[in-house]
Amino acid sequence: MKRPKLKKSSKRMTCHKRYKIQKKVREHHRKLRKEAKKRGRKKPRKDPGIPNSAPFKEALLREAELRKQRLEELKQQQKLERQKEQDKKRKLETNPGVELSHKVLVKEEFGRSKAKKAKSSKQNPKKLYCQELKKVIEASDVVLEVLDARDPLGCRCPQVEEAIVKGRQKRLVLVLNKSDLVPTENLENWLNYLKKELPTVVFKASTDLKDKGKRIKFVKERKKVAPFKTEVCVGKEGLWKLLGGFQEIYGKAICVGVIGFPNVGKSSIINSLKQERICNVGVSMGLTRCMQVVPLDKQITLIDSPGFIASPLNSASALALRSPASIEVIKPMEAASAILSHADARQVVLKFTVPDFENSLEFFTSFAQRRGLHQKGGSPNVEGAAKLLWSEWTGASLGYYCHPPTSWTLSSHFNESIVTDMKWGFNLEELEKNNARSIQAIKGPRLAGSILFQSSGLTNGIIEEGDIPEEPLKQKEQKQEEGEDYGDVDTDQESVDKEGDEKSSDTSPAEEAFEAVPKGSQAGEQSALSFVMEKMTEEDDAYDFSTDYML
Repeated sequence: MKRPKLKKSSKRMTCHKRYKIQKKVREHHRKLRKEAKKRGRKKPRKDPGIPNSAPFKEALLREAELRKQRLEELKQQQKLERQKEQDKKRKLETNPGVELSHKVLVKEEFGRSKAKKAKSSKQNPKKLYCQELKKVIEASDVVLEVLDARDPLGCRCPQVEEAIVKGRQKRLVLVLNKSDLVPTENLENWLNYLKKELPTVVFKASTDLKDKGKRIKFVKERKKVAPFKTEVCVGKEGLWKLLGGFQEIYGKAICVGVIGFPNVGKSSIINSLKQERICNVGVSMGLTRCMQVVPLDKQITLIDSPGFIASPLNSASALALRSPASIEVIKPMEAASAILSHADARQVVLKFTVPDFENSLEFFTSFAQRRGLHQKGGSPNVEGAAKLLWSEWTGASLGYYCHPPTSWTLSSHFNESIVTDMKWGFNLEELEKNNARSIQAIKGPRLAGSILFQSSGLTNGIIEEGDIPEEPLKQKEQKQEEGEDYGDVDTDQESVDKEGDEKSSDTSPAEEAFEAVPKGSQAGEQSALSFVMEKMTEEDDAYDFSTDYML
């Protein structure tokens, strides 16, 4: 039986309801008209056209018509061009193998030029470091060899010192940087040991400096909130007076080269003397890639340099502490284990608050658990703990110290006449007074709170480019991987140290430094500064490789 269709509901309504709706509609329209009056008339008025009384009406109308025709022609041309491009794209999609010949040629030429540039820039960084170091030594009248006060003997390179004192025309001065990380007694012992050979300056570089061009107001606000313990620079006056006194005796403007192994604080010393962040500084090793000239005043010019290249014949601990991961293939586990083997185990346990350990793997496991370094599944990240220990040991936050040798003997590359020549022109009595004041101003850690480290002695370096061994392709690939992995370590170290201000800032180029040199310093045309300027202009492209080897 068929289901009966339901009838549609009727649209009829009572008159009362219909009139009510109409009334509401009228009220609504009235309300809209009132609001429109308040807002003003929005509808655009029609163009009334040119009035008949206007002169040259016909000529104006013709110009308007011509303008409309031109616009229409332009629109049509654009439309045709779009259609042609769409047709070309469709043909390429249907036949992907067919390409335009001129495009292929342009791409090939661009690829060749790019490959040439990459080949020239991707040279062995060790050779470029040696070239830069030679230029700095040759251009300098006084050379400051920066030593880490935690291991001063390990920061000395006999090959570089021998090259400096060979001609006996240059002066070599030792600078004990990071002296706030060692006990005061140990610092005094090292000062007494080193000053027998060469003039030695106690120094502590400041880490909280304003960037070049930034306001001082921001720095003051930060100081109020969270002041750093190493804000103030100590030893600046003593070093300044030492260089100023030598310049007066020398009789003309001098260039002062700042050299040393990576991460000893060369750029930080220059920034502290200049009182602003000019050179690139950071926690990672090997940030300075090329020489940089910084004018200190009219008579003194500082030259920053890249770090020494450590010889592969050194011990494992020396290579771990003195070689950046960007140019050396060093495994974090091996490097951290070598460092740990030279440290006092009992003091390491107390410093890092970990239980006693029998081997390095056991220490890294407990250290990873202590620092919250875990892998997927909850297992401790042993390799991450090794990287963290390595970065802390080479950074500027961990306090450890080494004992100087019990008996003093003159280095093999020195003799008594060289020692007397190196001390000529310096006021050593005033230097001793300034060093005594610096030691009093520095508040070093307690002897019980520091870790005793066994130094491996002098670290051999490479100066000549021919002495650098060529690396196979496998080692180069490993080096790139290690450099990427080590970049993660730097971020961990920055969070541990809470020294965000030491991150790399924009390094001012050498050309700006030369422009900033005052006219008074250009008196000696035969001085080392003119040599630096010529070399920088001639070989600028040869050693600008900072973009290819970043940590």
